[in-house]
Amino acid sequence: MTVSSREKAMAAVTVMALLYGVLLLTLRGRLDAIRLLRAEQIEQRNLLAQREQLIAERGQWEAQYADLQDLMPVFEPDRRVDTYWLGVMDRLAAANELSIVKRQVGSERQVGDVFEMPIDCREWEGSLEAFVGFLYGLQAEGAMLDIRQLFVKPAPNKPAMLRGSFALHCAYLRQEAPPEEAAP
Repeated sequence: MTVSSREKAMAAVTVMALLYGVLLLTLRGRLDAIRLLRAEQIEQRNLLAQREQLIAERGQWEAQYADLQDLMPVFEPDRRVDTYWLGVMDRLAAANELSIVKRQVGSERQVGDVFEMPIDCREWEGSLEAFVGFLYGLQAEGAMLDIRQLFVKPAPNKPAMLRGSFALHCAYLRQEAPPEEAAP
């Protein structure tokens, strides 16, 4: 069997076309990988710029912390604080005629230098004015109190009354324990 020069040229063109196709498919995958790496690099640069901005504002953050630190109550290391926070909550609820039916104190946890104690109020009842007054009282207390979850619904069979639940998180500091003296 003899192969004509025309068939040889067609075979060479076909092989070249296949080689270029494989090269383009390989190149496309690599270009996509390069685009992804560039996008990740840009994202990392933006994240670095944000963190450098925060570091540059350190003095401002420290000044703001120093101002707010006086508002945060400080307790002795061995004092139970749940009774203190429950007393604050009960006092504000009574002053605003809000009825707190069920509540549960969570466990204390430390976040940096600050301690946090959640109080889950599983059921409360009162008017809209009473609840708004209660929330305003929490804000005006000067302590670090934060409502993180809030659920409100109308009370069944009681017009103009509301029911619901909320999670109150109380932030405070603990005094450092005095260093124990070494025995002579």
